[in-house]
Amino acid sequence: MFRKILIANRGEIAVRVIRACRDLDIIPVVVYSDVDRESLPVRMADEAYPLGDPTPSTSYLDIDKIIAAAKSSGSEAIHPGYGFLSENASFARRCESEGIVFIGPSSDTLRLAGDKVAARKSMRSARVPVIPGTDSPVATLAGLKKAGQKIGYPLMLKAAAGGGGKGIRRVDQPDELESAFRLASSEALKAFGDGGVYAEKSIERARHVEVQILADGRGKVLHLGERECSLQRRHQKILEETPCTFLSKATRRKLFAAAVRGATATRYTNAGTIEFLVEPDGRFYFLEVNARLQVEHPVTESVTGIDIVREQIRIAAGLPLSIDQKDIRPQGASIEARIYAEDPERGFAPSPGKIGTFILPGGPGVRVDTGAVAGMEIPIYYDPLIAKVITWGKDREEAIRRLRAALGEMGISGIPTTAPLLHEVLGQRWFREGRYDTSSLEAYLADGRPTKGDTPIAALAAALLSHTDGKPRTRPQQTTPGSPWVYQGRTRQLRKWQR
Repeated sequence: MFRKILIANRGEIAVRVIRACRDLDIIPVVVYSDVDRESLPVRMADEAYPLGDPTPSTSYLDIDKIIAAAKSSGSEAIHPGYGFLSENASFARRCESEGIVFIGPSSDTLRLAGDKVAARKSMRSARVPVIPGTDSPVATLAGLKKAGQKIGYPLMLKAAAGGGGKGIRRVDQPDELESAFRLASSEALKAFGDGGVYAEKSIERARHVEVQILADGRGKVLHLGERECSLQRRHQKILEETPCTFLSKATRRKLFAAAVRGATATRYTNAGTIEFLVEPDGRFYFLEVNARLQVEHPVTESVTGIDIVREQIRIAAGLPLSIDQKDIRPQGASIEARIYAEDPERGFAPSPGKIGTFILPGGPGVRVDTGAVAGMEIPIYYDPLIAKVITWGKDREEAIRRLRAALGEMGISGIPTTAPLLHEVLGQRWFREGRYDTSSLEAYLADGRPTKGDTPIAALAAALLSHTDGKPRTRPQQTTPGSPWVYQGRTRQLRKWQR
């Protein structure tokens, strides 16, 4: 087993990996940019190495700096988390050449998975259903028009490299092609350094379902069940759950078998997901491979009891998987809400700034993964994820109740977040009945949200506290002579009591 691991990331995922290292008695080492100097991962880790300027390209994406920190610290392995360098084949290859273990798939697998067109071909050869589309990136508008005639409308333009919802545009008719092509290619070039795009048929009313995979490089490939990731904004997930509400037993078995075939065909090692779009009638199509740890991995951990990050580290250390497929027996239901520093009232615009009050929920079946603390500045440079609130219940109804209660307890002042919106959505009948797809959230927001949920109580309390310095503006009224209890509105409080 490793003695030291360098975590090439920040925020909540760095904290998550630190905790897995502690569980395995491994020394966790982190890197940090100038704006993350006082962050929670830096406070928690045994060692921390500065990266300087906060711009991603000169900090968390700077391969030379990351490798130098690993060597200086004596780290035998690097865990990339998700985002940043986690799916960068060049970084994985550099680690291999430097004698540092990359905790993830091989550079060859990352190169294949990162090329969406090549991944589609590989899945097709493994008898995994693939969405009809182009077999190579489209370089010209003329070529795109020809592809559109063959595929039909509506269609989707997607970045050939990368993922995370970047470089995607929907095209409903031919006269939209030129603008969509220019925008998708430009966004892909900016995000991934590759402006190539490909076209595929748009699957209407689709559900986004992914299958969690673990593979140890010794021929054992396991699935840990599925996750429903259909509640999205701008093609990016905001709430995930397991199990899916709509899959039949037969469709579920076929999905799992297809995912295992796909992982086997790509010689996949470590943790990853095979993602699918599923039509209302149960037909499904391969979407992409996410060759890394997923943001939403905690819901799978909640229902299986398997520590996915721990298994990642064990596999990278050359150890076999500690479980077999027969050992994986999901119990209950789990839901994750992503709390972003974004303003849903302004089209989910980023809302950087300083966190004031930071009240975290708790209770049975509640887990919070975060890298934030009160007084922390949310910088403009990185993904604005503040925290993930995950609940488990014996069934979906209980998991929803617990998550809604947890979001009601959560209080963040100083910046707008997605917490109030998700609290609201969890109370809507269409969500509670599982009647949603990848377009439902945007449709709900566009419809004027006729039935808004209650504003989370803790959020109101946090906002009020920030304006009153915590001092009550009215005098509490004692209702029972001689009682230590006083009432402030509906709140019962214990007053100072002298014997």
